[in-house]
Parts: sequence; structure tokens; C-alpha cells
Amino acid sequence: MNTGTGPDVATGGDPPAVRALRLPPPAERGATVIPDKVVARIAARAAHTVQSRRAALPPGRDRPAAPSASAATHMGSVRLHLALDLPYPADIPLVCERIRHDVAERVTRLTGLRVGEVTLVVRRLVPLSGVNRGRVR
Repeated sequence: MNTGTGPDVATGGDPPAVRALRLPPPAERGATVIPDKVVARIAARAAHTVQSRRAALPPGRDRPAAPSASAATHMGSVRLHLALDLPYPADIPLVCERIRHDVAERVTRLTGLRVGEVTLVVRRLVPLSGVNRGRVR
């Protein structure tokens, strides 16, 4: 009769807490698969956050459209394609590079995937408020 105070001979002598801690080898455990659509949504949300922080787009009637993203994963790495609006005037290459870096870092941190490439398409330039829209002479 087992009173619960000693090792359980029927299960190899280990208490249940110790048996629960033993995991099968990694090759037998499987892998976590994150669908491309989920990675794309994470990238789009990260781009939205970075767009408002890095690009400093003003709120108003010329409000930028939400960024769109697509992703392609292969062997633990991902390629991202982003499309978003940026302010004008601004240092477009610098803003784009910062957005690429920040989105790649965020996607890597949240998914564990290595971001190999981030392609960025600027859909339109949003004029900053207060910029004279008159003719240049």
C-alpha cells in the first residue's frame, strides 16, 4: 500500500513533481510554428508604433493610413514587406532606416525569428501642418 510519503514504486520511484519536470529531448518535443499572417500583423503593428514615434506624423485631416505588412518565413528567418505613409518634409532615408531597424528588432523580440530583410515602400508623403503650401518663386 502506498501512503504517499515515500517513492511511488509503480511509476519509477519519482514523485509526480519530479516526473513533470523531466521533458523529452528537444527533437521529440516539436517546434513552434508562427504563421506568416501572424508575423505580418506583428510587423504592421510595430510599424504603426514606430511610424507615430519616429516619423512624428501630425493628427488631422491628412491622417496617414495604417501601415500594411506581409511576411515570408523560411527556416527560422523572415522577410518583411512594409508599406506606410511618411511626413514631408523630412529626412526620408534616415526615417526609413530607423523604421526598418525598429520593426526588425520588435519582430525578432516577439517571435524569435531572425529578420533577414525589411523592404519599405512609402505610399505617400503627408505634408506637415504649418508648412506653406503656396507656390515657390
